[in-house]
Amino acid sequence: MSLLLQDYLQAAAARAPDKEALLCQDKRLTFAELDRASDTLARKLVLLGVQRGDRVFVLGDNTVETVIAFWAVAKASAVVSIVSPLTKAERLTRLLNDCQTACLIAEARLGSVYRDAVSRTPHLRSIVLIGTPAEADGALPVPVTNWAEALVCPGSGPPPRRCIDLDLAAIVYTSGSTGDPKGVMLTHRNMMTATASVVEYLEVCESDVILGVLPMSFTYGLYQMIMSFCVGARLVLERSFSFPMKVLELVVREGVTGFPGVPTMFAIMAELKTIRELDLSKLRYVTNAAAALPVKHITFLRELVPHARIYSMYGQTECKRISYLPPADVDRKPGSIGIAIPNTELWLVDEQDRRLPWGETGQLVVRGATVMQGYWGMPDATEQKLRPGPLPGERVLYTGDLCRMDDEGYLYFVSRMDDIIKSRGEKVPPKDVEHALLDIPGIAEAAVIGVPHDLLGQAVKAFLVLHPGVTLTERDVIKECQRRLEAFMVPSMVAFVPELPKTTSGKIQKRLLS
Repeated sequence: MSLLLQDYLQAAAARAPDKEALLCQDKRLTFAELDRASDTLARKLVLLGVQRGDRVFVLGDNTVETVIAFWAVAKASAVVSIVSPLTKAERLTRLLNDCQTACLIAEARLGSVYRDAVSRTPHLRSIVLIGTPAEADGALPVPVTNWAEALVCPGSGPPPRRCIDLDLAAIVYTSGSTGDPKGVMLTHRNMMTATASVVEYLEVCESDVILGVLPMSFTYGLYQMIMSFCVGARLVLERSFSFPMKVLELVVREGVTGFPGVPTMFAIMAELKTIRELDLSKLRYVTNAAAALPVKHITFLRELVPHARIYSMYGQTECKRISYLPPADVDRKPGSIGIAIPNTELWLVDEQDRRLPWGETGQLVVRGATVMQGYWGMPDATEQKLRPGPLPGERVLYTGDLCRMDDEGYLYFVSRMDDIIKSRGEKVPPKDVEHALLDIPGIAEAAVIGVPHDLLGQAVKAFLVLHPGVTLTERDVIKECQRRLEAFMVPSMVAFVPELPKTTSGKIQKRLLS
């Protein structure tokens, strides 16, 4: 019998039933309690008509209910898709119809979002509402089940197992930072391979306490939960990093050993005046993904938690994780995104699909069992991303990212292929300019785009967020860039903004800048 995702939870519950698995908003649950609750919900989903391969959406925050729902959908042999509670009604409608969703599990407080969507989703057969349904929910065109009712479904144990590891386990929608989101199809094997690889290089173990503050609608956040249950570690789940000191005090109080973050979180932490008064001695590792970790953040983390390992990582939803920079190399190669994760191969190709030697820049290609099955309902987009690999019949992922590789096999991210700025006949990688900008004292965040220009073709325009109390002029910034960059890379225009538009996963949405 092939192993499936839900076996992680079931094995942890069998091995250590009374061990605390999850802390979330003062609720503490053991592995056995989570296993039983997800069994019950899975049985209820089957009674509601959910069948093998059906898509089930979970519209919810980082909560106990979202965790239970994730495992219940897997146990019901269905396909889960967790959707951010910040999703608007129009987008939710598109996603539900795109996946021909059979069942929606949603927080009742989000009625203004899901009611309109449900009325325009003909494939939906049932809804499970978390919390107290409103009077308006009684008029929905499909049967509504209350969460409390769903968790008292008769019977015991999970429903009969109907999947193999080649079946879809999840559809994760891309953040849409460069365009419309796509549904990435991931099998049980895809997700378990990715979990095993990340667990291996992070050396995650049963005694770890992992912080889950990133949204579970985003793979980086979701995999913190999956990895925790894979090894039997404890997960400390928070809704967000909106109140950073509150979260950091929780980190201290609960003895967190694993701290996953994104650059915006580390930028916020660097501004906290009392952060160095916290006892963060139990932190064993800090990880970064979503965007490359600037050197200034690496320096800050080195000073804040000198005893902790720092992992700068890089990946895509289409294959979860691609590379990581071993902690021993952080000081030696601070600008690198590292080496291939275990059980994965990487190479670079030019525009004619020829493999490139080290030192040259080309599109990154990924080969491994983590690579997605394709985009749901988008064969043409899938064809562009998944192309024939070295072995007959296999497909590898063409990432659309430009990178270069040094003589030791370490990768350096250059740019998204569609982000490259062509100015004065030269190609300008935005990331190089952004790193130079972040080195200027007083700049907290930076994003660089190309804008149309009659003489230059495209002009380099920088959008900057300053640290509180800092004053800089456009001339100050350009002058500093002239000291740090080649002439054709220096921004022609500088805009100071209070914040940069971001996805729920923390990625900057450059398409919203102009």
